[in-house]
Amino acid sequence: PSNQPIVLLREVGGDRYLPIWIGAGEATAIAFAQQGMTPARPLTHDLFKNVLEAVGQELTEVRITGLKDGIFHAELVFASGIEVSARPSDAIALALRTGSPIYGAEELLDSAGIAIPDEQEDEVE
Repeated sequence: PSNQPIVLLREVGGDRYLPIWIGAGEATAIAFAQQGMTPARPLTHDLFKNVLEAVGQELTEVRITGLKDGIFHAELVFASGIEVSARPSDAIALALRTGSPIYGAEELLDSAGIAIPDEQEDEVE
């Protein structure tokens, strides 16, 4: 999709990236979290984080679990063992706010991941 924000999740210890196209609102929410910006009033993801804290739930991890008909799927995994289906963009925005790790299924990286070579590898000294 052209002119649509994209999140690139990088494989730990590898050179593959998982490209996930997201909406403009979710891109803003992710950018705010990455930059440590706090809006005057809580965004939806800030509100959800506050509710989790208020009810004593801890988001332990986010899993990007699959791709079906061009749509990525994710799960929120809580310390209580509860797993909740989510859009990857919302899951990523929440993970950034809670400091929770984000995991991509290996099969998903195999099928939908892209390799972006390190630019430094092409430099000549």
